[in-house]
Amino acid sequence: MTIIEKAHELGEMIEASEEMKELRLAEQAQAEDDEAQQLVSDFNIKRMNLAREIQGGKITEEEAIRKNNDAFAEMVAKSETIKNYVDAKEKFDSMVNSINNVINIYITGNQGGCTHNCSTCGGCH
Repeated sequence: MTIIEKAHELGEMIEASEEMKELRLAEQAQAEDDEAQQLVSDFNIKRMNLAREIQGGKITEEEAIRKNNDAFAEMVAKSETIKNYVDAKEKFDSMVNSINNVINIYITGNQGGCTHNCSTCGGCH
């Protein structure tokens, strides 16, 4: 089997994973939830306004990051649909990062400061 064939196999496994299924369901639920869509739209407007304030020298980048994080937390707290999406996205991203870390170990030969606690990197053993 070639490397490309293995990559296709890995892609199929990722596509069939519970993490991917949960993410797709959460994406669909969020897309169908008008209140969640409005909250996301409002959040995006806040982000654009923060970018303008940074460019205009009205606030620092650090202040903008804090305000952005606060606005994001507020949005998530207001919508169970958005919270479910964020949780599913974090699970999926964690799985993909774990896969990338394992592949990177074989490419670089470096375990990247392994702590021997698989929850910190997704596994190397």
